[in-house]
Amino acid sequence: MLRTTWVALVLYCLMPFTTTNAELTQDQVREKELAARSLRKAVEFFQEQVSVEGGYLWRYSDDLKLREGEGQASESMAWVQPPGTPSVGAALLEAYRLTDDKYYLDAARHTAHALVRGQLASGGWDYRIEFDPDKRQRYAYRTDGRSQGTNVTTLDDNTTQSALRFLMDMDRALKFQDAKIHEAARFALDSLIKAQYPNGAWPQRYSEFPDPKQYPVMQASYPESWSRDYPKPDYRSFYTFNDNSIADTIATMFAAARTYDETRYQQAAERAGGFILLAQMPEPQPAWAQQYDANMHPAWARKFEPPSITGGESQGIIRTLLMLYRETGNEKYLKPIPPAIAYLRRSLRDDGRLARFYELHTNRPLYFTKQYELTYSDADMPTHYGFVVGAGLDSLEREYERTKAHGHAPTKPNDDIRKPRYSRSLAVAAKLVRDAMDERGAWVERGEL
Repeated sequence: MLRTTWVALVLYCLMPFTTTNAELTQDQVREKELAARSLRKAVEFFQEQVSVEGGYLWRYSDDLKLREGEGQASESMAWVQPPGTPSVGAALLEAYRLTDDKYYLDAARHTAHALVRGQLASGGWDYRIEFDPDKRQRYAYRTDGRSQGTNVTTLDDNTTQSALRFLMDMDRALKFQDAKIHEAARFALDSLIKAQYPNGAWPQRYSEFPDPKQYPVMQASYPESWSRDYPKPDYRSFYTFNDNSIADTIATMFAAARTYDETRYQQAAERAGGFILLAQMPEPQPAWAQQYDANMHPAWARKFEPPSITGGESQGIIRTLLMLYRETGNEKYLKPIPPAIAYLRRSLRDDGRLARFYELHTNRPLYFTKQYELTYSDADMPTHYGFVVGAGLDSLEREYERTKAHGHAPTKPNDDIRKPRYSRSLAVAAKLVRDAMDERGAWVERGEL
């Protein structure tokens, strides 16, 4: 089985070292040349044998006949959701920046154009891209001029955000001269701003933009009651923290502000920061829910995601607040953090970890059985989902103190990249990766599709 995740892992190990040949022994010069040839061989294989129109999936069988992303995929399909096409494109762009070899820039551009062809009329991306001409008719792809068919932009699992960040990086690397890439990135950013709710939140996915009258701005609060039985809601429009979707979108907006030097993108990020402040639940549970309905009540999403306080996403939200403070210098983003960390410490399980879900008001940990029955017991949990999560509270507290001490420290645009110099450990790592490569330029590992 081949994995596209190999690409990002091996490119760095195979980068030709920036140390000049005059500084190296003959053996080291040979290692440097072998690394350069191996890198080129690997990229040629993935470009010419694995990719579809510049797009990539997650995993392939050794003979390339079986393919999948998060789910089964066809030979005419690419995947957007990481570690799919944007992840491979970012690795190719990194290869160009480290080697100054235009071949890798052209490869990255080819992958960027695959994403352009997968952009929906709603502005973002679905989990997958279809390249078969007949099957493309099912989708409202922007480049095809279609408005009918699947047209749902998803912010779940960093899908649209990762595609957009890669396109912005490519746009900057190409000095904004590739019209297709530039227009796709700006169109996606405009759609994200239009999809933002009045309170600054974003939905998990969207095909149209919200009517502000239907989404009043208010502070989060507890519902009077909530159903223990799954009500099968249409949760796509809910204000969604699940899987860090809003955090990823905020980071994307800050990156857009740096890339295009336009304040409206930073303003969108700050509006989302305002939503985070509104969404913090009151004492005695001053953390966050995975998702909220239009009344700012914690709400059901999937059948194993109940209205609750989350020990998982709340930790990611704290990191997002720290990012917002670093980027803006506004201390309002720091104020929610100490009570949230204190609450999470009070909520630790006996094993030092946190439950993903805590019951509203009582703070009892909530779990599900394999039959998806809500329970207080963790004895029969499904294995496909993290109902128990790690508690990085000490790390969060240190980061909070460090960030508070350093103050306002916005990320600056930086086209320079630190190129690795020769070291024995880097040479050994490159050789290990090189030796694992087959004659095609592929890495194959045992696994099942």
